Amino acid sequence: MIAVVGGGITGLTLGWELARRGAEFVVLEGSARPGGVIRSAEVEGRILDWGPQRARLTRGVARLVREVGLVDQVVEAPGGLDLFVFRGGRLRKVPFSASDFLASDVVSLGAKLRLALEPFTAGADPDERVARYFTRKVGKELYETLIAPLYGGLYGSDPADMRVGLSLIHVLREFGVRRSLILPLLRRGGRVDPPPACTFRDGMHALPRAVAAALGDRLRLEAPVRALRPSGSGWRVELDDGALEAGAVVLSVPAPVASRLLAGVAPEASRAVGSLRYNPLAVVHLDADTGLRGLGFQVAFTEPGLQLRGVTYNDALFGRRNLYTAYLGGARHPEVAEMGADALAARAVEEFRLCTGYEARPLAVEHERMPAWDVTWGALQGLTLPAGLHLAANWWSRPGLPGRLAEAERVARTLAGGVQGVDLHG
Repeated sequence: MIAVVGGGITGLTLGWELARRGAEFVVLEGSARPGGVIRSAEVEGRILDWGPQRARLTRGVARLVREVGLVDQVVEAPGGLDLFVFRGGRLRKVPFSASDFLASDVVSLGAKLRLALEPFTAGADPDERVARYFTRKVGKELYETLIAPLYGGLYGSDPADMRVGLSLIHVLREFGVRRSLILPLLRRGGRVDPPPACTFRDGMHALPRAVAAALGDRLRLEAPVRALRPSGSGWRVELDDGALEAGAVVLSVPAPVASRLLAGVAPEASRAVGSLRYNPLAVVHLDADTGLRGLGFQVAFTEPGLQLRGVTYNDALFGRRNLYTAYLGGARHPEVAEMGADALAARAVEEFRLCTGYEARPLAVEHERMPAWDVTWGALQGLTLPAGLHLAANWWSRPGLPGRLAEAERVARTLAGGVQGVDLHG
């Protein structure tokens, strides 16, 4: 028996992958709702999402969508939508090709010329800060205008607090970057073409809900795990209504919860996991009649007075009428954690108007916290766990839906071997 603790998208998908391999398992979710940070709700006739607003339709995501029967629910974003950055008092188009970059006004001519030096600069040092790495590679202006808001926005972090070896090195390897950032891009034809963005008709929560339904009684809701105890060659998982015996346990829960569960069985690991920093983020859904077209915008680091980090254009992306999702706070503005809903709504409306020129009305406000992937992640280096305990969470391996699905598959292979092809619908 394999016990998966946590019914977020990672834990649910891990259960699905274990089922495909014919393994005996149970997924234990402490709340009454599966999906973790992925939540959706209808407000004033529109679907609002908390957590991820969309996913990239990678091969892994497409496979899971197909297997759980959600293909007809997929809503793909139109092609050709631009991303923008707010800098110097207005929105500027982010270039995704070498030719567009040379023609754009997003940075000065001097910053463009500075980029010619990039192939001659040294490669990445795993111990250096991400901000320093990008600044010495492409120059301060390009870093602050494009890279800092786009890369830091993935984590709500300041790249000045992130180390290359902890948060960036896997991305560089994936894109074939050894020394130069530019040369691999030019070898790809000078363009970045990510998979299409998508959501579901009923919101992003449709995916974890479908996986949960497919797991059936192998998912237990309202089953919080209170403690883990060694038991013979395995583990005793203590619940409110009893306990179960498991040969292996996978913790797929937020770091503070994992730290608590590890405290009695792996104190050093518990302290390391408990030291990880989470960034505060405020999500404010706005109603605004703008006609804006695009994916959305990020705020350049040259605009330090704004608490707004960026806005997603759900209207243009998925036809959700007049819906825009604003993100405030993160590592550079942790004070949002102490702000009430009314103050956050007012700030979002004010800064949305400043960036776009349009008035907006708040629909919903939510406080969230996200793993920072900053220097505190150094505590995980060399982490060891007792035999039979495993980790699978967005603070342990790559964040983002494609990364979560890939990790679930890797852990399932480790625990259940390479058996494939089990018919889950027969």
